[in-house]
Amino acid sequence: MVKRILVALSGTPFTQSAIHHALELARIHQAQLTGVTDVDLARLAQVGPVPIGGSAAARGLVEHRLELTQQHIEEAIGSFESACSEAGMVACVARETGNPFEELIAQWRYHDLTIAGLRGLFEYGVVHNPDDLLIQLIAKGVRPILAVAKEYRPIRRVLVAYNGSMESAKALKRFIQLSLWPDITLKIVCFDLAADEAKPLLTDAAIYCRAHGVDPETELVEGSPRDGLLEHAGQWQADLIVMGSTSRARIFKRLLGDTALHAVRNAEVPLFLTQ
Repeated sequence: MVKRILVALSGTPFTQSAIHHALELARIHQAQLTGVTDVDLARLAQVGPVPIGGSAAARGLVEHRLELTQQHIEEAIGSFESACSEAGMVACVARETGNPFEELIAQWRYHDLTIAGLRGLFEYGVVHNPDDLLIQLIAKGVRPILAVAKEYRPIRRVLVAYNGSMESAKALKRFIQLSLWPDITLKIVCFDLAADEAKPLLTDAAIYCRAHGVDPETELVEGSPRDGLLEHAGQWQADLIVMGSTSRARIFKRLLGDTALHAVRNAEVPLFLTQ
C-alpha cells in the first residue's frame, strides 16, 4: 500500500518528470505527497584550489552558485505546488539547508516510496561531476526508490531483472506487493544462466506474480545482464526496469551491484530500485 510519497525537488532537468510520476501515483493510490529540497552549502562552496589573489573570484563563484541554486529551488517548489494544487492533491514541502541526505533520510522514515531523478540529484546544475548521489541514498537505506528518466513516459511495460538471488527476489516481491500501476504488462528475465537453472527460477517467480494478480512473460536471455539488460529493455520497449542490489568487492559495486550501477548511469527509462 502506498499512502505517502516523497519527491526529491532537485531543480535539475529530471524534476518535472519526478513531479509528473508523483502526481500520477498519488492519484492512483490516493496518496499524500511531500516535496524535499535541500541546499548543500558545503558542497556549493567547494570551488577547488584557489590561487594567490583569487579569493575574490572564488567568493564570487560561490555567491553565483548560491543565487543560481536558490533560483532553481524556487522554480522546482513552484512547479510542484502548482501541479499539486491544480490536481487537488494533498502536498507539503520540506525546505532545509545543510546536508541534503539527512533531511531526505529523515523524511523517508515516514514515506512508502521515494521518487528522484536518475542522475544529478541535488546538483542544481551548478556543481560539476556529482558523486553518484542516488547510489549513496540507496546505500543509506532509502528504498524503494523510483529513479525517473528525464522525459516522462507512462508506465505500462515493466521488465524485471531476476537471477534468483535474495536481492532480486526482494525487488520483485516489493514491486508486486506495492502494485504501483494497474494493468501493467510484466516480463521477468534471467541473464547468463543455464536453461535448467533458469527455468525453475522463472517458473516460481511467475507463480508468485500470478498469486498477486499479475501474469508475467518470462525469458532466458543470453549474455551478461550488465551488457544486455538495457539493450533488451529497449528492444522490448520497457517503460520501467525493476532491479535489486548485489554484493561485490569494490565500493560502488558493494553499494549497488555492477549491473544496477551501470543501469543508473546509463538508463533512459525509469528504474525501480530496492534491496
